[in-house]
Amino acid sequence: MSSPHLQAISDKLETEPIRKGFGRGLLEAGKRDENVVAGCADLTDSTQISLFKAEFPDRFVEIGVAEQNLVTVASGMAAMGKIPFVSSYAAFSPGRNWEQIRTTICLNDRPVKVVGSHAGVSVGPDGATHQMLEDIGLMRVLPNMVVIAPCDSIEAEKATLAMAQDKRPNYLRLAREATPIITTKETPFEIGAAYVFAEGSDVTLIATGTMTYQALLAAQELERDGVSAEVIHVPTIKPLDTETILKSVKKTGRVVTAEEGQIIGGLGSAIAETLSEHYPAPLKRIGMQDHFGESGSPDELLEHFGLDAKHIRLAAHGILDKQPSTNTKI
Repeated sequence: MSSPHLQAISDKLETEPIRKGFGRGLLEAGKRDENVVAGCADLTDSTQISLFKAEFPDRFVEIGVAEQNLVTVASGMAAMGKIPFVSSYAAFSPGRNWEQIRTTICLNDRPVKVVGSHAGVSVGPDGATHQMLEDIGLMRVLPNMVVIAPCDSIEAEKATLAMAQDKRPNYLRLAREATPIITTKETPFEIGAAYVFAEGSDVTLIATGTMTYQALLAAQELERDGVSAEVIHVPTIKPLDTETILKSVKKTGRVVTAEEGQIIGGLGSAIAETLSEHYPAPLKRIGMQDHFGESGSPDELLEHFGLDAKHIRLAAHGILDKQPSTNTKI
């Protein structure tokens, strides 16, 4: 049974880049609170922070290609009572300026909102240098840092508005490509909460970001195979909603995690840590298996690296020790 606040899952859903939801959310946050300010590293259009810049030019700072300065300036703004949002490609922020984020933001517990766009292999032809896959691990190890990866543009808008009211440092992970819109205006979102998007009893599929859609597709195919899969969407990777996750795993006894990033240090690691301490259970992690990305189309890369519904389904069968049906689409 799916959540009543989700779109009907299919391959015909409307799509939109997740970063557009961030742009709309930041604009609205700026209208609600004059302390919201923004900065960018010469990527205003790509990261969609351009909407805020156009409406509030006196509350926007263009730092240029200087990501270390970007977050350091933001920390100073936060110390003066502002609520800074700073955006760049995730390969550069936090990829290039992690030490400045650690020292100027997290050590001082400043409520800076770091937005890393173009994360994951679905960046596509830009290749390994721009396909940031390590950012979840980099950010979740930092004390005080909140880590959020929305599943679609609607959730990204809600997350941005919630971040503007949160008093902690935040990291928002965004994909580049148009992503299926699976949530609605009524779908709940709260920082720190995970959500059961589909109920099941045989295996728990835990996903974040763009991979939640793939997990829902896999659950549909598993149902045709006679397997009841519960799908949990984890938009907040840190702090982790251990209560929702453990409740599901105690029911199903088996887990498959899915993320568009390195499984080392990412969502899969967070789930493994939680299970090992509280409720050991069989676990299979879907993600980048200690590899860099490659150039290619987003769909080609997701399939090549095993980051699609087919591989989630096969992983679920493997952990259940069942053979998949040959009469399914995936």
